[in-house]
Amino acid sequence: MSRRRGSVLWMLLIAFVVVPLAEIFVLIQVGQVIGAWWTIVLLVLDSVIGAWLVKREGARAWRELSGALQTGRMPAREIADGALILIGGTLMLTPGFVTDAVGIALILPVTRPVARRLLTTVVSRRLVVLNVTRPGPGSEDSVVRGEVIDE
Repeated sequence: MSRRRGSVLWMLLIAFVVVPLAEIFVLIQVGQVIGAWWTIVLLVLDSVIGAWLVKREGARAWRELSGALQTGRMPAREIADGALILIGGTLMLTPGFVTDAVGIALILPVTRPVARRLLTTVVSRRLVVLNVTRPGPGSEDSVVRGEVIDE
């Protein structure tokens, strides 16, 4: 449990300290090169393009999910794509160029397969770990001793 807690703390440190510092650094660097007003215009334009991409790719993912369900096929890839588009859209809401770049990479259909493989790897590792630590149907912990009373 302490190993898991340590990794959660590292993730929180990265999310709430490292990423904002990186965003501020990149914003300052871009602002020094192209100016403050052009930086703001670029951020707004980036957000508009990101919103359009999320709408387009989200609708496509929804159609593919519906098609998979109608044919009776397990929609694993479609669900992963939907999750990646949702995460990418959330990152696009955060002001800054670093999170926007990661968000666009998760949304674009050209780069999404790489993120999907990474997501699949992470989820499958978590499922394997959960299966190993939980008692299964044949273990001693799952046996309930009792009497059967037949009336």
